[in-house]
Amino acid sequence: MQIDRRRLAALSAATILLTTAAATPALAKPNPNNSKKLTRAVTVEAVHDHLEAFQALADEYDNRASGTPGYEAGADYVEAQLRAAGYEPQRQYFEFDYWELQSATLEQTAPVERELAGTPMEYSPSAPAGGVSGELAAPAGPQGCDAAAYAGADLTGKIALVQRGTCAFSAKAVAAGAAGAAGVIIYNNGPGELNGTYGGLDDAQVPGFGITQELGQELLGQVAAGAVTVNLDVQAVSRRETTFNVIAETGTGRSDNVVMLGAHLDGVIEGPGINDNGSGSAAILETAIQLAEVNKLNNKVRFAWWGAEENGLLGSWHYVDDLVARDQENGTDELGNIATYLNFDMVASPNHVIGVYDADESTHEAPVEVPTGSAESEAVFTGYFDRIGQAWVDTEFSGRSDYQSFISNGVPASGLFTGADGVKTLEEVTLFGGTAGITYDPNYHTAQDDLANVDLEALDVMSDAIAHAAITLAQDTAAINGKHSAGKSGKPHPRELLPVGDHDAA
Repeated sequence: MQIDRRRLAALSAATILLTTAAATPALAKPNPNNSKKLTRAVTVEAVHDHLEAFQALADEYDNRASGTPGYEAGADYVEAQLRAAGYEPQRQYFEFDYWELQSATLEQTAPVERELAGTPMEYSPSAPAGGVSGELAAPAGPQGCDAAAYAGADLTGKIALVQRGTCAFSAKAVAAGAAGAAGVIIYNNGPGELNGTYGGLDDAQVPGFGITQELGQELLGQVAAGAVTVNLDVQAVSRRETTFNVIAETGTGRSDNVVMLGAHLDGVIEGPGINDNGSGSAAILETAIQLAEVNKLNNKVRFAWWGAEENGLLGSWHYVDDLVARDQENGTDELGNIATYLNFDMVASPNHVIGVYDADESTHEAPVEVPTGSAESEAVFTGYFDRIGQAWVDTEFSGRSDYQSFISNGVPASGLFTGADGVKTLEEVTLFGGTAGITYDPNYHTAQDDLANVDLEALDVMSDAIAHAAITLAQDTAAINGKHSAGKSGKPHPRELLPVGDHDAA
């Protein structure tokens, strides 16, 4: 399904299969001493200490979602740790649409009275007190994407019943509102529940719910037989909010050949967000702290803690869009100076796999364009796992996390993933232990995503792999982009930390 890049919902399930024996690209041989020293320095105990800090902040502030005091406190903690290690972290501010559901009900009131199973559309506007009640009306064009679908019909005071497909959920909500509808119910076009998002706030949208295909067809049958009325109620807090990314980079290394590591710092409103994504944030934080002890790096390493990932990958898109705009304005190529971007979103799932983004498409055909150099970036991880005898699997190179903005602009990428709401297979149990037939993280996006939801073995393996990739690529990215870095000057760039736009609103 094509999803607008700015309105993509947060990380969804990835189907993970066993990797094949396909050959991976050859890499310049890493210095094993450098890798061993850093992987030993980045201990799981230290990473867990950072997770304990995130948990304490979530306990104090209820969650660590972007736009909340908990997110601000989490960023303060990251920045304090970075400054103590010698970095000069910077914030990059941007605006986003904050939405928090308070309550939602969907009821049929005639010809029978019953509760209807459904899920409110994310970013749905609130209904008036008591909800909106009206007769169901299905447009002539079942997808309800535009005025033509309603053929001039007046739906004033009615609830539109439309099918998923053809256009975005937000377009359906706007078209229903333009036809006079007080609300919209969208039924799935295939089996399963419909958990949809409008992608952002828009005054032209009407309150909406998603329901199953089965229920939608049942309601359509009732509408054909006579009047059907429903009450639809969504109550949510929504506002335009400001949040930020945290960016820091090493003081030495080539500024025209930057290795970038990122993880989203925000969590969902529902809970502490310790696996998703305290785990990735903590792992790259400890990697940054220990990398600061290395006297000389051939390439700069830049670390990013993204804001508003859970609102649609907004922080990483803002960062890349800002780079592109300033490159066009100034005739520079700062985006092109990023050799590769490595993403770490959930690296401690309790029913984990050791997953690597399948950039070489040896198991999964990618649903996105895979930039040149991504397969070589993947091989940094798979080669490391192979050398230490660690089993691993491919996870789809889907673009459904913070690497989306980078690959959409041609930057090579890879990353690690221990699983979210996909279901673990018997084959994966053979490799990694755990339980088949349940999800990789049964507490994904819930209040139970706390310290008890972290698998220390997975966190240890992934933290070491992150450290290995950081130091290996800090010394040589030739296999990825052909740039041989050995012996190059480590002089700082004439503009301090150029890739954070200094014109962003504070």
